[in-house]
Amino acid sequence: MDARAGTIDFRWATAAEPPRPARRRLRLAVVTETYPPEVNGVAVTLARVVAGLRERGHEVQLVRPRQAGGADAGDADTLLTRGLPIPGYPDLRMGLPGLRSLRQAWARQRPDLVHIATEGPLGFWALRTARSLGLPVTSDFRTNFHRYSAHYGIGWLQRPIAGYLRHFHNATRCTMVPTAKLRDELQAQGFERLVVVGRGVDTTLFDPARRSDDLRRRWGAGADDPVAIYVGRLAAEKNLDALVPAYEAMVAARPSTRLVFVGDGPLRETLRARCPQAVFAGPCRGEALAAAYASGDIFLFPSVTETYGNVTPEAMASGLAVLAFEHAAAAELITHRHNGCLAPMVDVADFVAQAAALASHLPRARAIGRAARRTALDLDWERIVDEIEVQFYTAMLKVGFAPPPWERLDPGPVPRVPLVPTTPVQPRSRSFQ
Repeated sequence: MDARAGTIDFRWATAAEPPRPARRRLRLAVVTETYPPEVNGVAVTLARVVAGLRERGHEVQLVRPRQAGGADAGDADTLLTRGLPIPGYPDLRMGLPGLRSLRQAWARQRPDLVHIATEGPLGFWALRTARSLGLPVTSDFRTNFHRYSAHYGIGWLQRPIAGYLRHFHNATRCTMVPTAKLRDELQAQGFERLVVVGRGVDTTLFDPARRSDDLRRRWGAGADDPVAIYVGRLAAEKNLDALVPAYEAMVAARPSTRLVFVGDGPLRETLRARCPQAVFAGPCRGEALAAAYASGDIFLFPSVTETYGNVTPEAMASGLAVLAFEHAAAAELITHRHNGCLAPMVDVADFVAQAAALASHLPRARAIGRAARRTALDLDWERIVDEIEVQFYTAMLKVGFAPPPWERLDPGPVPRVPLVPTTPVQPRSRSFQ
């Protein structure tokens, strides 16, 4: 029978296999405060997941704020809400809850499940609305907002923000996190029902074949000159104070080294003053971004506030030698000095020394980049979407889930059905083809 008729379609597999829910078409609502053409890791990743779910035949309604500029009309599968600029992030919008429109939309056409990707005002009210309607909810933990607070003069809010995030995610049936290390950190802080679901990378878009000699010449680099790339927001939370001395050490070791910043942010003019010889390419998207990656040699990534850091697998897929602190995606994907280089957490002196070594030994850096490409080829988005799909099915089958104490309305009983064991997430292979 169909789940919308009151029970969940369940098909038992053969005796040799564990029972699994039958794959069927789901009606999903995905709630997010950011989405392309906005440029950030959350938007890019979520767009890829939504596309993958739709390719599998699932009906996905996107709930998001109207984007800046006023010309954002959305489409038939998008429910737009009002939004306000986020302080310090003028190109991003914070969704304002449209409680009546959200409740009416979901009461009229009930989703099988609501997935919330961001924890802002829109995410909070979507959670309350979904729970009051008896809809199962899952969530993502994608941004360390509590850690960002220290970089914007509001460090005193770190504990309240962390407490809010914990209560928010503990009110959902599962929270997906990108790494095992982050899962362990959040569990120690009292987060519950955490599931590790990694990230993929588009190895067709991000490909060493997109390397451009013409672009390198415009950057002032010859064929044998090291080019260091940074891709991301030019902001305090990215720890760019560690990148500047690393570049200076690279120039001291190899004077022809070039540095290219891809991105924008409040520190652009400060960095321009500190690194007058650097190239500031501004924000890039799509094939222009892929060409920028592939035209470099070394990827410098000093951030220690990421939950994952999509730029790391993008750079690896593009054939760059990544130098990063042992954190987030770098800690998961990189074997030190084989397919990348890792510095101990916040050991800036080590980060600087390794940057200089990579510039001094460019053939070795390029060999590391080739190994990084082979690693990235294992990061298949199809497998990631499959893991997410399994978590959605499993969340729909969970029983005995208690509402959070602040919830006023009882969502009602969840139908009791046979509990299905989840398919274990396989660790990423670090073997090379």
